[in-house]
Amino acid sequence: MDLGFTGAHVCVQGGSAGMGRAAAEAFAREGARVAIIGRLPERLAETAERLRALGSPEVITAAADIGDTASVSAAFATIAAAWPHLNAVVNAAGPQTSGQAWHEIDDAKWLDSFSIGALGAMRCARAALPLLRAAEWARIVNLSAMSTQHHSRGLADYTAAKAALISISKNMALELAPEGILVNMVSPGPVMSANLRSYISAGSEGAVDPDDLVASGQWLKSKFGSSTDLGRVAHPDEIAPAILLAASRVSSFMTGANTNVDGGSHFQ
Repeated sequence: MDLGFTGAHVCVQGGSAGMGRAAAEAFAREGARVAIIGRLPERLAETAERLRALGSPEVITAAADIGDTASVSAAFATIAAAWPHLNAVVNAAGPQTSGQAWHEIDDAKWLDSFSIGALGAMRCARAALPLLRAAEWARIVNLSAMSTQHHSRGLADYTAAKAALISISKNMALELAPEGILVNMVSPGPVMSANLRSYISAGSEGAVDPDDLVASGQWLKSKFGSSTDLGRVAHPDEIAPAILLAASRVSSFMTGANTNVDGGSHFQ
């Protein structure tokens, strides 16, 4: 199936690491022009080289702190100076998990989790809106989390922020539908991110190899009681197909949807 990305203009916030990078690489393979937003210029530069090697005809990088409105505005001004429109914006970055019980998390951490995990996507979508409106077709894809539906201990601030993002996304979808801008969510289950890799290595005191996705899944089950029917953790590349479908031109009658990509861990 041709998803319609050849020559399209897409932006991936959080595109230099984890699921965001996996999505950016998948867009590049499809022939899209790709803009990536992230915090670290050196990581953005390395990712940009990879995207060009994979076939993207044009790559733009913009360093930004999605917790800061002015920084986000500057990033999209950089994109707007180069491109006439955007066909898709993917918001992939999320907050660091505290690992604490809800009553042990201080106000500053609660606010930071919401600023990054919920408002960060809103800031980017808002800044991108003129570019999306200028396109013949446009999509927004926000990454939430399966853990908003199947809660585990130690994730209170993270899941609360991601649940808020679901509500924000539904409102985006409702209000942008008359303009033909479609907004959808993808909710991954456990994914082997850099943060999870570090957490497993430290928490298991080196007993579990994070590259062993089955062993990692079993260790997470022992810690949090959560599991997947497939019996393992996902690789970031396994989330990218759902992101690309939601962001694609051919997906023209889906908006306000939340797609679980969770290894069978939750039925909805």
